[in-house]
Amino acid sequence: MSKFHFIKNQKVTLCILALVLIVGLLSFVIRGFNIDIDFSGGTEIRIDLGTEVTKEVCDNINDIIRNNERLGNDYVSSTTKATDNDNMAIIRTGTKALDNDQTLALQDAILEAYPNANANKIQITTIMPTIGDSLTKKAIIAVAVAVALMLIYIWVRFELASGVASVLCLVHDLFVMFAVYSLFQIPINSNIIAALLTILGYSINATIIVFDRVRENKVKAAAGTEFSEVINVATHETLGRSINTTLTTLFTIGMIYILGVDAIKDFALPLIIGVVAGLFSSVFLSGMIWNAISKIGSKKDKKEIAE
Repeated sequence: MSKFHFIKNQKVTLCILALVLIVGLLSFVIRGFNIDIDFSGGTEIRIDLGTEVTKEVCDNINDIIRNNERLGNDYVSSTTKATDNDNMAIIRTGTKALDNDQTLALQDAILEAYPNANANKIQITTIMPTIGDSLTKKAIIAVAVAVALMLIYIWVRFELASGVASVLCLVHDLFVMFAVYSLFQIPINSNIIAALLTILGYSINATIIVFDRVRENKVKAAAGTEFSEVINVATHETLGRSINTTLTTLFTIGMIYILGVDAIKDFALPLIIGVVAGLFSSVFLSGMIWNAISKIGSKKDKKEIAE
């Protein structure tokens, strides 16, 4: 790895990037996204089934819902196990809230399938689409503001080209995370806001480590040294730190994923992918993009001088 030139061998990076983009875009088109009721609106029913909520039980309840003619074909359900009670099933239906007749029909079907279920311990929560719209807007605003502030910060601390490069790296990391949500059909709920901001914060920190060393080496470099060489040296000098930081983070998140409950696993999985994507973008993409943008700027300046 010490002999690998991150700029001269950028074709390798571009091939990996192209593969990720193709897989992600195909998944978006073919599999789509599993939009949870936090964004789509719908009904959540919590019921004590009187038996352990296993994967087979969840699949059976989903079949009951899909085959219930009174619910129609507009509803998508997901069933999980509550953290405080292994017998508690959480049934979520979308893309719109059930009316009273539909809710009663669903309850009757579940009670018929699970006679030991506690009919007195049923909690019904309705989430309207307007709430989902509000969450969507807040998520977009939160990410947009975070990215804008990061761009301004890096622009001030380094230069505009590096700021643009860092933002493009963040776009890559978020794309990878959404691709994972699509591929594994992870429910997109309110947790995605925290996941997005966490990945943004981690990724920008990893990129700044590289950029900071680039800035230091640029000042120390001998006259006539190509910027691509400065970037390559800086990337190699920070590579060990980047890898060690990523591994330490992955150990922690990995244990959360292995030992956590289903809801935590759904949050930890995209973080794991996002951290790995952040390592790739900070090491392979950031310097390459900064160098490319700098070249465009240099050619433009030479053209203006010539004119």
